[in-house]
Amino acid sequence: MSGLEPETVEWLSTLGIEPLDHHLWLEALTHGSHGSEMDYQRLEFLGDRVLGLAIAEWLYELTYAAEGKLSQRLNALVSRGTCAELARRIGLPEHIRMGKQARDDGGADSTNILGDVMEALLGASFRERGFEPTRELIRNIWTSEVKGDVGQSKHPKSALQEWAAGNQRKPPEYALVERSGPDHAARFTVRVRIHKVGEAQATATSKQEAETLAAKSFLEQFG
Repeated sequence: MSGLEPETVEWLSTLGIEPLDHHLWLEALTHGSHGSEMDYQRLEFLGDRVLGLAIAEWLYELTYAAEGKLSQRLNALVSRGTCAELARRIGLPEHIRMGKQARDDGGADSTNILGDVMEALLGASFRERGFEPTRELIRNIWTSEVKGDVGQSKHPKSALQEWAAGNQRKPPEYALVERSGPDHAARFTVRVRIHKVGEAQATATSKQEAETLAAKSFLEQFG
């Protein structure tokens, strides 16, 4: 098996990583469409847990907020959407190994794929370098999000649920309007409706994200 491309080695070095086991990092960067025997899913599983612990520890150090508020921020900071946005910011998309069709279909900018590969990279870092260097990597990448307002306000779906209850309305009803595109670059359109108030819809690369955006849109229109 060939090693990492020189451009990818150089990119990893900008993150403070000097890859030793190229096979490990290739696994972290390989999508199932590439045709290799390996892909990033196992390392994603590991990296998800490492990220959660590192962010939870960081929030614990930074604030004396109650458990509920800490959980709210944690969930926002480790969400697939946040991981994907940070992956774009550090230049990850061009280093993902995937099939031509998947890339042509926009897979390299898919929120689902980018979020997963970001976690896989953290899993690879943990396997090769241990927790402390990986925690430092996370703190470097997530600084603006943790120090900013990500997760400070209520999640739009929770806010909409509370708005409905506070206005003596039935709970919001979510419905999938359309699913389009191939599996690796799917698009979901979701509608949210509150009886005798109105409805709103939104489209995103995951059903959960589309529901969140639809709830946000509803609150902007009727809240």
